[in-house]
Amino acid sequence: MMRLDDLVLGQRPAGRTALTARWIIAHEAGQHRLLEDGEIVFEGNSILYTGPRFEGEVARRIDLGEVLISPGFIDLDALSDLDTTLLTVDYGPGWAKGRVWPQSYVDAGPYEMYTPDELAFQKRYAFAQLLRHGITTALPIASLFYREWAETVAEFEAAAEAAGDLGLRVYLGPAYRAGGMVCTAPGVLEPQFDAARGMAGLEAALDFAARIKGAHGGLIQPMLAPDRVETCTLELLRRTMAAAREADLPVRLHMAQGRMERATVQKLHGTTAPQWLAAHGLLNDRLIAPHAVEATAADLALYADHGVTIAHCPLVYARDGEMLRSFRRCHDMGINIGMGTDTAPPDMVLNMAVALMMGRAAAGGSEGLTTAEVFNAATIGGADALRRPDLGRLQAGAKADIAIFDMADSHFAPRIDPVQSLIFGASGRVTKAVFVDGRLSMRDGAVPGLDMAAARARAQAQFDGLLAKYPDRTWGHPSAQSLFPPTFKKLD
Repeated sequence: MMRLDDLVLGQRPAGRTALTARWIIAHEAGQHRLLEDGEIVFEGNSILYTGPRFEGEVARRIDLGEVLISPGFIDLDALSDLDTTLLTVDYGPGWAKGRVWPQSYVDAGPYEMYTPDELAFQKRYAFAQLLRHGITTALPIASLFYREWAETVAEFEAAAEAAGDLGLRVYLGPAYRAGGMVCTAPGVLEPQFDAARGMAGLEAALDFAARIKGAHGGLIQPMLAPDRVETCTLELLRRTMAAAREADLPVRLHMAQGRMERATVQKLHGTTAPQWLAAHGLLNDRLIAPHAVEATAADLALYADHGVTIAHCPLVYARDGEMLRSFRRCHDMGINIGMGTDTAPPDMVLNMAVALMMGRAAAGGSEGLTTAEVFNAATIGGADALRRPDLGRLQAGAKADIAIFDMADSHFAPRIDPVQSLIFGASGRVTKAVFVDGRLSMRDGAVPGLDMAAARARAQAQFDGLLAKYPDRTWGHPSAQSLFPPTFKKLD
């Protein structure tokens, strides 16, 4: 009997591998099923079998003991930078804290606040963190507030290499935009547009998509990522959706996500963002739309009618006392719901726990959301959004994207049902190992080719450097210390 430690980190074991476990989330007849004392067998990048002990020949059998073997999680809004949303939790309003460019910064000329090497590093570091939390498929998201304008093809070339080296399945596309919000007076936010720059960003994204499709053995796939609905012109969105239809690409567009957006779109177009897109025939089942916390009943009806997926990221909103209203209503309307993390830590288990709590609070009781429904969203919902029946499920023919959770962890006491215990425990830190495409991509917190302790120190130093530049792009240019004071006054 082999051990997990006998496998080479970062490599796909040759021949058939059987993993034996106390619990496996198998898939049968379109639904997850709990298999106790079973096995999962994979060879190459595909699953061959889930069920009782496999009677065929295997190259190795590894008894994992008291673990839960799960489909790897699918993160439709995966943090891929050093998280600046953490600066919004206790510090506001956003216009006074560097979350919107002041006119003086625009006039002086926006600049990149990270070097190309720093941009490449932060994606590699973020991708490693996703793997450490059981996430096997990710659609990266980053902030454009500290960028000169938008994301670049060069950094996404580096992101593709990072994902290939680490063994993470990703959908990549540099975010582009035709405009941005500018603070022209205290509390006054106005959109300013450069339509030609938006079109150039789309063309660069399409060229990138054509070149990287299927790279690294199929781990790398393209998507289109117009930044936010209030930063896009109608023509940019029309061309985006036409290109997505022609190349069969998913599109992620943030809308119905915040009060600033809602007010801006109302001022520009006289309606809500989903209704604006629907009026021009731009809603469809390729569209993934985080976060829907500001969606009206009419907006949600349009999502249901056109097959739009909601990327639900409950943690980042719950920190500010906001929530999707509600998961139950959207689910019962037939809207597909996938999950995203969108913040640090990029912990899908924690996000499922918060989703469960906030979903029940929004609906007024436990009927607001079940444990099974939120787990389905983190697996099947994300796969369906990407039109990938080979992801999010542990069944014969699916990709060998597997997450292994340690259910003997001392924090899980008493243990109940393993899925409930995992989500009620509210931490993906019990992720023991991850296979992506049959390759061992994470084991006991380690990932291929990256010293996580050294990377953590580098990430902190890089973030501290960013904070030092915040006064440049904040109204009135206050000091960094006054922008982000400590929770408690320092002791003299």
